[in-house]
Amino acid sequence: MSLVLRGLCVHHAQAAKSALDDVTLSIAQGEQIALIGPSGAGKTTLLHTLAGAIRPASGEFSAFGTSPWKLSHAGRHQLRARFFLAPQTPPLPPRQRVVTAVLAGCLPQWSFWQAISSLIRPGDADAASDALARFNLQDKLYARVDRLSGGERQRCGLARLLVSQASVLLVDEPLSALDPALSLQTLNVLQQEASNRCATLVCSLHQVELARRHFPRLIGLRDGQVVFDAVRDDVTDAMVEALYQNASGITAGADVTDLMAGARC
Repeated sequence: MSLVLRGLCVHHAQAAKSALDDVTLSIAQGEQIALIGPSGAGKTTLLHTLAGAIRPASGEFSAFGTSPWKLSHAGRHQLRARFFLAPQTPPLPPRQRVVTAVLAGCLPQWSFWQAISSLIRPGDADAASDALARFNLQDKLYARVDRLSGGERQRCGLARLLVSQASVLLVDEPLSALDPALSLQTLNVLQQEASNRCATLVCSLHQVELARRHFPRLIGLRDGQVVFDAVRDDVTDAMVEALYQNASGITAGADVTDLMAGARC
């Protein structure tokens, strides 16, 4: 297994309860997994923990047979280069050109001087253009980031993933600013890229129907705990309805088809 969590707990400062509570999971290299659950369930915290960006309060976490938090700072930095974490809102400098923002995905593999020189003259504009083309954004190559729409910025952030050399792709709500057609295209690009490089893909989604249709394994989170961890065919409507029951305004007895209606395309 490339990623293993045992009894893992994560606390955020000044929070009344744990963000993750007694989470035990094993993730093999090359798996494609969807994280689903209501807002505040712990999906984002889990992704950041897997990326080594958050230190667990207790429990065990190992990545590729190594505990990141037992490594030196330099060792942990080297391990993190094998991960790509794509947040829901990518941290793109507003005055930066899109080409430079995309090529930031190469930073873990670049030397200091390569990174500095790329700020002045993009080091591999063709690679950035090819990555953007897969999201129909190639015409934005030299646009400024602050001239992009929300959905375009989101896909620009995902284009960074395509130029990276990461073997674990951790993607947080990549479809939140996209219409149904773009959502499906974006999801297909992410899954195809993961398959092509035999990378692990862990993706949090609010679009439950897309998760059930496209991912072979689903993990349901609620209140920081794993409610279910099952292959797609074993996830029932009743399991999904129970996962979201009375959360974020969903009322008791709500039909699961209504819960997922916005995700169908």
